[in-house]
Amino acid sequence: MVDLEFDDGLAVITIDRPEARNAIAPETMAQLDAALDKAEGASALVLKGAGDRAFVSGGDLKQLAALRTEEEAAAMAREMRAVCDKIVAFPGVTVAVLNGHALGGGAEFATAADIRLAADDIKIGFNQVALEIMPAWGGAERLVQVALEIMPAWGGAERLVALVGYSRALLLAGTGQILTAAEAERVGLVDRVLPRATFDEDWRAIARRLAHRPAGEIKKVMKGASVDEAVAAFARLWVSDEHWAAADKAMNRGK
Repeated sequence: MVDLEFDDGLAVITIDRPEARNAIAPETMAQLDAALDKAEGASALVLKGAGDRAFVSGGDLKQLAALRTEEEAAAMAREMRAVCDKIVAFPGVTVAVLNGHALGGGAEFATAADIRLAADDIKIGFNQVALEIMPAWGGAERLVQVALEIMPAWGGAERLVALVGYSRALLLAGTGQILTAAEAERVGLVDRVLPRATFDEDWRAIARRLAHRPAGEIKKVMKGASVDEAVAAFARLWVSDEHWAAADKAMNRGK
């Protein structure tokens, strides 16, 4: 199930599939696509998983295992890539809130966002080449290792290069290395690590600030707006009530 919450200009999309560690199934893809359409108009968008164990644990292998032909696999990859591309194109600032581990497709999903905030105890990795899966029915003591001869297909490979550089991206995806939150922050895959004890309060405070500031206009300029578009964005903000209220407050402080 995919939930959508609105919080005063902030839209929060939550993948809530605890039985599958928030893994993405075909139905999840359709629900994400619909939720993104409904979130249109929000100043900022948060993507997260339910609970504190997994952000997204990847694709739901139990359901995706039904895809047995190249055509079926390609159609699935195109569908989820289109969802990720819709996140990339979202007008407002998008934030992946890594409340738990982000592995395989979960890491790809996270890279579609503009910003990644992570709890200090999570791990993240493009481990499609050697994915470890904890079966929900087997208990923690039975860890099944499944070697998947696949590559990131949801656009994450290209986005990983943009975030950390070609050589490091190839090393991470080629070896399937799993990074701690601190390691991911050091290489630029995660933008900020937050304490687990205050994680929910901290990420929401940051997201609300992004929703209530002209971050969306700044995003447009950073994404390569033309000179005319950048000037027009500045002019719109200059004449806004929010700008003059902030300016008056700043000038009054100086008296």
